[in-house]
Amino acid sequence: MAVTPSKDYRRREREQRKAEKRVEREEAKAKKLADEAAEKAAAEAARPLTEDELKAKKEAEFEAEFQAELEAERKAKEAS
Repeated sequence: MAVTPSKDYRRREREQRKAEKRVEREEAKAKKLADEAAEKAAAEAARPLTEDELKAKKEAEFEAEFQAELEAERKAKEAS
C-alpha cells in the first residue's frame, strides 16, 4: 500500500520552495544592482578627466605626499 504525504508535509514543502524562490529573486536583484554599479564605475573611469578634475587629482596626490613627508619627519624626530 502506498503512503501519501500529509497535508502539513506538502504545505511545508510548498513554503520551502517559495522561500527558495524569494532568496533567488533577492540574490538576482542584488547581483543586478552590483553589475549596474560596476558598469557605472567602469564608464566613469573610462571617461576622460576635465581640467578641474585633473587639477584636483594632482592636488590630492601632492597633499598625500606632503602628509607622508611630514609623518616621516615627525617619526625621525621621535626616534632621535
